[in-house]
Amino acid sequence: MAGGSAIRGSRVGAGPMGEAERGDAAPRLYVSFFCSNGHETRPAFSAEAAIPEDWDCPRCGLPASTDAENPPPPPKILPYKTHLAYVKERRSDEEAKAILEEALQILHDRRARGDVIY
Repeated sequence: MAGGSAIRGSRVGAGPMGEAERGDAAPRLYVSFFCSNGHETRPAFSAEAAIPEDWDCPRCGLPASTDAENPPPPPKILPYKTHLAYVKERRSDEEAKAILEEALQILHDRRARGDVIY
């Protein structure tokens, strides 16, 4: 026979929880939000809370609004840019040539002096 406690499986405060013990639930308002994929989401808000204009769809992650006829469009996703793409945005080809020539001239001068270059 296993030793144990007479109240095994219980915890402090365990028992039926009804409206009488908890009190009345706050009044709620269910609002429908629609995404561009046609999903409908109905989160519950407090009746006194301000309803947001947009909501993220839990099924696809797209933005959703309360207007079923005109849901917000999916956000535009910009392609990944490399470091070189950002550099080319800041510098023209002429500036790049000038910087390259300057760096090569410094390298040639160091080699002429006999510096060790790795």
